[in-house]
Amino acid sequence: MDLINFKVGYKTISLKILDILLTEQFHNNLTVLPNDNKSFLGVKDYMGIPTPVFDLGIILNGVSTEHSNRDALKQLKSWQKQLNTWFNQLEQALLSSQNSLNTSQCELADFEQFYMEFKTDNDELKSTMSRFNEPFKSLLQKVEDTIKVHKQKNSKQVLIQLEIVKRHELIQLERLFESAKEQITLDYKPIIVFTTKDGMTPHVGLLVDKVEDNIEYRQEDIKPLDKLTEIGFDIDPQTRNMMHGLIKLANKHSVLIDPSALFKPRELQASNNTQEQETEAYGLF
Repeated sequence: MDLINFKVGYKTISLKILDILLTEQFHNNLTVLPNDNKSFLGVKDYMGIPTPVFDLGIILNGVSTEHSNRDALKQLKSWQKQLNTWFNQLEQALLSSQNSLNTSQCELADFEQFYMEFKTDNDELKSTMSRFNEPFKSLLQKVEDTIKVHKQKNSKQVLIQLEIVKRHELIQLERLFESAKEQITLDYKPIIVFTTKDGMTPHVGLLVDKVEDNIEYRQEDIKPLDKLTEIGFDIDPQTRNMMHGLIKLANKHSVLIDPSALFKPRELQASNNTQEQETEAYGLF
């Protein structure tokens, strides 16, 4: 059995090659139609057939990858601004020779937790986030040392040490922020996977993050999900029906998905209705 793996958020999903008609870059050029299904993005004309496109990230993860990326970028920009504001205020206080300083680092307490717990499957981004620790800890230590010098009334040395921090730790952190933001933006190149049930006509389009690789698997190597989905999993029936099993990869699992079960009412599965009747029953148009 030949399968193609796709990345969807933190998950890897697999589709049979025979279930795939075509993949194409998503350019956000779909025809939007009124619909209550949060994962429904719109309609794309394929081979003269208006084909509904759904965001697989929302279906499987409850949130689109685009939204997750936007949230990560927002947090990075917020921390970048907060860190710079904190240092600028401290610098002004040190250079103004104030006797008392508000040196509380409480407002930065969550920053270490943020970059240490940041989750991503992008190896370059993961590496970038791990590199925040050294310059950040060094920044805090040098700030403490500068405050001690300030208490000794050595204003010349205070100025020297502040310049050292700005030319080393702050520049390093600034570069890491910019690199992380760029990697998040450049790494997200979503594609639409047009699936089929008969090998010729499109069934639905699925928005995924990117193509991973292709693998060959035997039917007996696919582990059923029925026992897992019976306990501890709050999965809606529609999503449960399309998840056909787990496939063991090198260091994780992939979820095998059957697109023919997507957005198809149960009463139609065994019927011989025409395509027009079936499309109407989707409740999309």
